[in-house]
Order: sequence, then structure tokens, then C-alpha cells
Amino acid sequence: MIKFILRKTGKLASLLIAISLLSFILVSNSPEDPVQSYIGAEISRISPEQRKNIEEYWGLNRSKPEQYLLWVKAVFQGNLGESLIYRKPVSEIILERFSASIVLMGISWLLSGVFGFLLGILAGMNEGSILDRFIKSYSFIMASTPAFWFGLLLLMVFAAWLNWFPVGLASPAGSLAGEVSLIDKLKHLVLPVATLSIGGVASIALHTREKIIEVLNSEFIRFAKAKGERGIKLFWRHGLRNISLPAISLHFASFGELFGGAVLTEQVFSYPGLGQAIVKAGLGGDVPLLLGITLFSVVFIFVGNFMADLLYVVIDPRMKIKQTHD
Repeated sequence: MIKFILRKTGKLASLLIAISLLSFILVSNSPEDPVQSYIGAEISRISPEQRKNIEEYWGLNRSKPEQYLLWVKAVFQGNLGESLIYRKPVSEIILERFSASIVLMGISWLLSGVFGFLLGILAGMNEGSILDRFIKSYSFIMASTPAFWFGLLLLMVFAAWLNWFPVGLASPAGSLAGEVSLIDKLKHLVLPVATLSIGGVASIALHTREKIIEVLNSEFIRFAKAKGERGIKLFWRHGLRNISLPAISLHFASFGELFGGAVLTEQVFSYPGLGQAIVKAGLGGDVPLLLGITLFSVVFIFVGNFMADLLYVVIDPRMKIKQTHD
């Protein structure tokens, strides 16, 4: 287990270096002017001397390799830098925004996993039926539907036409944090959560369906049927463990898709999370904020995959035996 953790940690370190370097090259060569992002609409009023002082303060007058090395040195010291747009420490912004995003992504992740798994079981155990065809059609349609388009559709129908839910944001506009009730927060979460979870159901449902069909057609299931086992009892004793392992692995591996979908969803609903912050950072040329969120997202996705690997051992003890012999 120690070797396994060390190997994973080494992979994470190399991944962070590669992605941070690539992200820095792309962002630093963006046509956006970082000084303009910092000054805003008053950029035309500053003198060349003032602009030079600002570039010197942010280190923009140094060469690109020197800027990257200085940023890496600061990261190792626990400093992710200061955002040019928000004018606050990057670590503080990530903490604030992630606390909002984790609620949205967490609820969506749980709902998509549970309902995707159940729909996959229903489809697989009723292969060829009308229910199976309906679930497959739904999954294929949702898998090919862009998250932002589906979010706009929900926004148009349930917020604009029916007026059942708020148009956007995480709380009523103009209200203070202490004045917002739990009911208001939940109302603002319904449409963004629906956008992420309804689309996320598709891959889990299709994968679970294929796996349960494979299991039900296996030799040991036929032997169990010959002994008189049927229905739920047969599935519970012989099918659940065999399909839960790949389903859990796939669901934890979907952290990347979940994060990408959250970026688009937060833009559609003006939800104040990490997704909205990373879009602003990219459009505004805010290199420290963009690099900080990029590193954080890599760690977030890596943790999901790492937890899936650990759960393999918990659910299937044969994995532990295999690692011991290795």
C-alpha cells in the first residue's frame, strides 16, 4: 500500500508540473492584457510610468521562463499568488468559490450515480423490453446533449415561462448571506443540479446495463438459476458485487466531466463557483488565478481516481491478493 501511494503521488507531481507549464505557456501568450485586467476601464488614464510600475510589481517585465520559475517557487512556499481581477489571494478565492461549487457538484454527483446505477439495473434485467429501450434512448440522447444547452432549456421553461425557480445566482439578488433561508438556497440549486445530474446519469446507466447483461449471461449465474435462485435474490447474491465495482470506478473517474460540466453550468446560471471564476480568469488574462484553479482541479480529479482505486480493494478482496503477489 505504501508503494502504491508513493507511485500515485509521483504521478500527481509529474502531472501538476506538466499541466502547470502548459497552462502557463497558453495563458501567458494570450492576447489579453494583464495590466488592463488589473486596472479595468481606467487603463487609458494611466501614464507609461505607472504602467511600467504595475508591470514591475506583478513581475510582468521579466521573461516568461523567469515568471514561471518565480511562480513555482512561490507555490512551494504555499503562496499561489494574488488575483489580478479580484485583487485577493488566489488561495482565498479558491476556498470561497469551491465551498459553493462542492455543494453543486456533490449533490449532482450523488444523484447521477444513484439514479444511473438504478436505471442501468432496470434496463439490464429487462433486456429488450420497452423499459430497456426507453432507458437506452434517454441515455443516448442525454449523453450527446451539451450541458449548457440543456441548462438554457431548463432555465427557459422552469424559470422564465413557468416561474417555478429563480433565474440564477446562488441566493436572491441583493440579500445578505445571513438573511438567506435554506429554502431559498435549495430553490437556487434545483436547476443547476438538474442540469448536471440528469446528463450525468447517462454514462453510468449505459455502463451498468452492459455489465449486468454480461453478468446475467455468465456461467455462474446459469448455475445459480439451475439451483432455483431467481429475481432480486439472484441479483443481490451474485450480480451486485460484480457490477458495482466497475460502476463505482466509472463514477469516480467522472470527476473530470463533472468539473467541466460545472464550469458551463455555473456560467449559464451565474452561479458563484469555481467554474465562473476560471472563465473570468481566462478571459481577463489573470495568470495566477487561472493557474491556481487549474492545479486545484487536477488535484480534485486525481483524488477521485485515487479513491476509486482504493475502493477496488474494499469491494473486491481479490485485488488485494493480486497486489500482494506483485
